[in-house]
Amino acid sequence: MTREHHIVGFQVGRETYGVTITSLQEIVRVPEITAVPDAPDYMEGVINLRGKIVSVIDLRKRFGDKTTKSSRRNRILVVEHQGRLCGLIVDSASEVLKIPASDVEPSAEVFHEGLNSVTGLAKHEGRLIVLLDMDKLLELKGQRQQGSGDGNGSGETRAAAAAPGTP
Repeated sequence: MTREHHIVGFQVGRETYGVTITSLQEIVRVPEITAVPDAPDYMEGVINLRGKIVSVIDLRKRFGDKTTKSSRRNRILVVEHQGRLCGLIVDSASEVLKIPASDVEPSAEVFHEGLNSVTGLAKHEGRLIVLLDMDKLLELKGQRQQGSGDGNGSGETRAAAAAPGTP
């Protein structure tokens, strides 16, 4: 019996990304988002999801793309990170993909610079899917903000507002 990876595929820009299905709580349509003062530019704000406050990050902006596009296809991937819920805005979400382990390759050294959240590349129906580690993606954004403080503590305030795992 061959081992399979169960991946939820989604699009950000022209690229297809994937995360393991176990890292995902749910996928929802984009509701009204409440802005949070002094948050990093990639943090859109927070939403109320059935009584729970969920911080929302735009993955396009998180990946460095300053252009955003809103459409009816946009979705929020809700993930749990350090005991708190976080939402990630993506351009669209596709079905769950079953990819044989033999079609998944570890990430190349080039991906270990920068975001460091790429865990591998999957080949599926003639296309490449960039596999992401949500914990690393969400962890890094708080660390990056703390390191970019301007000396008056505002960087730490922004990181506390943005990091879903901070109390």
